[in-house]
Amino acid sequence: MAKKHHHHEQHRIERTGWLRAAVLGANDGIVSTSSLILGVAAAQGFESSVILAGVAGVVAGAMSMATGEYVSVHSQADLERAALDEERGELEADPKAEHEELAAIYVRRGLDVDLADKVATQLMERNALAAHARDELGINRNTSAKPLQAAIASALSFAAGGVLPLLVAYFAHGHIIPWVAGAALVSLAILGGVAAKAGNAPLVPSVVRVVFWSAIAMAVTAAVGTFFGAAG
Repeated sequence: MAKKHHHHEQHRIERTGWLRAAVLGANDGIVSTSSLILGVAAAQGFESSVILAGVAGVVAGAMSMATGEYVSVHSQADLERAALDEERGELEADPKAEHEELAAIYVRRGLDVDLADKVATQLMERNALAAHARDELGINRNTSAKPLQAAIASALSFAAGGVLPLLVAYFAHGHIIPWVAGAALVSLAILGGVAAKAGNAPLVPSVVRVVFWSAIAMAVTAAVGTFFGAAG
């Protein structure tokens, strides 16, 4: 007897949530820390001052990312809870109208009226709130907001990105600017390529975009450092 094979698809769109957070965090860590190091180095700061500024930048940036992400995602979670509470009340007050609303959603998606009515009936018998949350509100377990998880992921990804230019600066020994700038741009190109590959996006535009704008950010910061260094 032939074995039955279960077909399981994992579309790359499912990765977009964590991928976006990880890429954004690491990208910000590299760009922010590199820019800070280049700015202080261009201002003719001592090597110890450059390293100290880099460490402070990694710690402050990671905490800032965590705080911002936690507040943002917590606000989203609050909105989701409020929407679910409202939907729960509507289901208790007028289940017939909610059934018709759910069936109408399936009709708009292409089902005929009878089939849409049967699908809505079966789903509401199983879990009415879950059905409305998923198909009316767009909320499900895979996309629901998780503030603490998002905060930790953002902080760790920022710190992971920021450590790279910091280590390069530490071992550069008098050649901080070219080594940090080069390492940052190479790592950003790799990061952009990995993100594009994982998300099934075009490779070259993704890499060019992240490298181009990151180079501008670092160049502007270095120019500001040079200006204030010369003015001092």
